[in-house]
Amino acid sequence: MFVIRPSSLTVFFLLFSVNLLDSRTVMGDLGWIAYPKNGWEEIGEVDENYAPIHTYQVCKVMEQNQNNWLLTSWISNEGASRIFIELKFTLRDCNSLPGGLGTCKETFNMYYFESDDEDGRNIKENQYIKIDTIAADESFTELDLGDRVMKLNTEVRDVGPLTKKGFYLAFQDVGACIALVSVRVYYKKCPSVIRNLARFPDTITGADSSQLLEVSGVCVNHSVTDEAPKMHCSAEGEWLVPIGKCLCKAGYEEKNNTCQVCRPGFFKASPHSPSCSKCPPHSYTLDEASTSCLCEEHYFRKESDPPTMACTTPSPVSSVKKGKITKNSISLSWQEPDRPNGIILEYEIKYFEKDQEMSYTIIKSKETTITADGLKPGSAYVFQIRARTAAGYGGFSRRFEFETSPVLAASSDQSQIPIIVVSVTVGVILLAVVIGFLLSGSCCDHGCGWASSLRAVAYPSLTWRCGYSKAKQDPEEEKMHFHNGHIKLPGVRTYIDPHTYEDPNQAVHEFAKEIEASCITIERVIGAGEFGEVCSGRLKLQGKRELPVAIKTLKVGYTEKQRRDFLGEASIMGQFDHPNIIHLEGVVTKSKPVMIVTEYMENGSLDTFLKKNDGQFTVIQLVGMLRGIASGMKYLSDMGYVHRDLAARNILINSNLVCKVSDFGLSRVLEDDPEAAYTTRGGKIPIRWTAPEAIAFRKFTSASDVWSYGIVMWEVMSYGERPYWEMTNQDVIKAVEEGYRLPSPMDCPAALYQLMLDCWQKDRNSRPKFDEIVSMLDKLIRNPSSLKTLVNASSRVSNLLVEHSPVGSGAYRSVGEWLEAIKMGRYTEIFMENGYSSMDAVAQVTLEDLRRLGVTLVGHQKKIMNSLQEMKVQLVNGMVPL
Repeated sequence: MFVIRPSSLTVFFLLFSVNLLDSRTVMGDLGWIAYPKNGWEEIGEVDENYAPIHTYQVCKVMEQNQNNWLLTSWISNEGASRIFIELKFTLRDCNSLPGGLGTCKETFNMYYFESDDEDGRNIKENQYIKIDTIAADESFTELDLGDRVMKLNTEVRDVGPLTKKGFYLAFQDVGACIALVSVRVYYKKCPSVIRNLARFPDTITGADSSQLLEVSGVCVNHSVTDEAPKMHCSAEGEWLVPIGKCLCKAGYEEKNNTCQVCRPGFFKASPHSPSCSKCPPHSYTLDEASTSCLCEEHYFRKESDPPTMACTTPSPVSSVKKGKITKNSISLSWQEPDRPNGIILEYEIKYFEKDQEMSYTIIKSKETTITADGLKPGSAYVFQIRARTAAGYGGFSRRFEFETSPVLAASSDQSQIPIIVVSVTVGVILLAVVIGFLLSGSCCDHGCGWASSLRAVAYPSLTWRCGYSKAKQDPEEEKMHFHNGHIKLPGVRTYIDPHTYEDPNQAVHEFAKEIEASCITIERVIGAGEFGEVCSGRLKLQGKRELPVAIKTLKVGYTEKQRRDFLGEASIMGQFDHPNIIHLEGVVTKSKPVMIVTEYMENGSLDTFLKKNDGQFTVIQLVGMLRGIASGMKYLSDMGYVHRDLAARNILINSNLVCKVSDFGLSRVLEDDPEAAYTTRGGKIPIRWTAPEAIAFRKFTSASDVWSYGIVMWEVMSYGERPYWEMTNQDVIKAVEEGYRLPSPMDCPAALYQLMLDCWQKDRNSRPKFDEIVSMLDKLIRNPSSLKTLVNASSRVSNLLVEHSPVGSGAYRSVGEWLEAIKMGRYTEIFMENGYSSMDAVAQVTLEDLRRLGVTLVGHQKKIMNSLQEMKVQLVNGMVPL
């Protein structure tokens, strides 16, 4: 009996799989059938732990024309449309057999047949569908037989889509020496999970390897829908890209992904409140799941007050104004308190003669005015006022002091004193105005006359300067060249938009070389473009060697606009000269068909090429491809050119794996201002590759091209997988806007994934420039060990939320300016009303203060507190004066 050990070359670890069959766990007869009967033979073996296992062996290598079949019993697929088969087997090396038999094989075949019941086993061989030919990574020799230790191979294949209830598997031997040790059949699923307080059920993965299933979640107990919760189940059994969420309803808070009741003494007023809060001062609740707290006896809260507001007794009167004053009376008025906490029933006015506080009088009034009479002439009196509501009296106001008129009447001379004072005051003010005018800079506008002399006399210690100096003009003025209405600086290559030419033909003939049609040989059609067929062929120009080329043709019956748009791409391409930009050989416009001739890229579009060669390249090769694309985009960016449709489908790759940017149909030019952005006039946008600001406002910049480059990086590292899989465009827009980003591709170096995330910064000014990207990739290529650290599969964040504080390093002139800068301008009025009118005051704000102000959304609280924390750090570093 042999002990079988696993090969070290292939190890599979499946996180979310459900077994349909595992031959190693079946205790009785498997019920498999072999024919002819002298072919496959069931033999007892033991595994590495010496446990008995079912093994089927066949070794008819001495006989020719072998055709031995082994059929499993019927296997239910349990509703799965894509299943996986894991085979463990050993295989004898033909070269180790005596005489090196020519009939010996080192492979076997695997087939399947779908059936809704168990009556399909005895069908003909030609009705089975072949899955694959199975070969061994390691084969055993006669020496291994001596050691009685076999090398175990493991191979996995998948089948789908399945359309019936079950299937049979069949294994065909055509002359190998093989032992089938175990067969495991399983399907993958996304396991039941609770995310964002929504429960998502077990979900079997789709039939296609790139399919993403949208699954709706159900809110857990005591939670309500904020926005319909959805997640997407990937083909690998991973939950991806959650959208929407549930919130714990009022009276409940989220803990450990469940909603737990608020304890007595705590409350939660709204589903949008972050958690249960302790009852504010002078309020209470004795029940669980409270949505508000009751005020203690004699304490009140206005109906318009938020439930987070403390209950208080009436506030004191704060402003008292004097009215008519006589020798025996004083009239007063005041404003109702800001927070009376109920209807004011009356006011109580206490007053006494100054320094006679122990002897006072109290007047009550239902109005906000009173007249105190019976007072002494020429005496000072102190007044205090308080309000009464059903809760009782509030506190007295501060002391206000007023004086009655004196007894004696003023003489006629004395009555003139105020008039004289006023007259003198007015005269002084007028004199100050005149002197201020004379001392102003008016002489600089009207010359240095007597006013200047007066200043010199009045202020001899000051030196006065008048007039102005005009900057000298540089005689060596920089020359500028005008080209078709465009300014071109010497030595600077700038892209010129062909759409600005009145005659598009002029742009074509200026930037693209005319080729005689007789120099072109069309060999075959290789694709179809927007305007006609794309062909491969040969170009033979006089005195030059023959070149392979790609030829775009303009279909018959074109309109003048189609011809103009078709040749517009050539007018753009003809301005570029870079090894990573597709090279334009020329155009044919003087005969039909109209053609654009470019260099030929043997491997076609990058996305299709990667799909055909899944897993065939080293990381360094992939990084080399990305470096080439980034270098081409740096060249375009330096020319002031925005591509707008950068995607793997628009990258061409040649036989040397050199990638070149192509397809300039959506492209436009930037203005001279580096901050300017071209705004489109409508039209389709490639949503999955486009930056959020370009989608929202149709504004494109080199920074939006950088976002697209990040998506291209993801495409390359995932070997042409579709970004965001089968999500709808609307779901993609919403997910990206909420901060979710594509997860790391499998086996992706951490440094590359971090660069992708940098390209996907929401703030376009925070994204790297293309020259920086080229530099980063160069460093990685020069230091390959930096690419060995991978994004671990067990810790991959499938839905990474990228948040960065928008606060810069500059100081803010006002609270409103600060809040507007962090997109929280809606709270400006609340901050100002509550006394936070300066940045000094704002710097002291706590999280509890925010909740008291009514900032209840957790995201808004985080954004404000993060901004304040950043300002404090910068203040410590001497960067920001608050």
